[in-house]
Amino acid sequence: MYAIVESGGKQYKVSVGDTIRVEKIESNEGDKIILDKVLMFVDKDIKMGTPYITDSKVEATVVKNDKAKKVIVYRYKRKSGYHKKNGHRQPYTELKIDSIS
Repeated sequence: MYAIVESGGKQYKVSVGDTIRVEKIESNEGDKIILDKVLMFVDKDIKMGTPYITDSKVEATVVKNDKAKKVIVYRYKRKSGYHKKNGHRQPYTELKIDSIS
């Protein structure tokens, strides 16, 4: 049994017990989150939404809020002496899937 949910403009395939990283959700560690944007649910039969399934939801627990590994952005133009180095760490929320209904 699995479901496809949407969070932060991205789609995730989730099953019970999975841990996923989604775009940052304003919540504390240990909070319960309900993902109600369920696009597809597969058990014994396939149930698809148009675009969402209205009576389906996925319950998850927030494991942690953190930042991803640093991505280095380096800009360089030859012959002019121009170079610039920046770094970026994208914040994320890690969720553990508790139930799909």
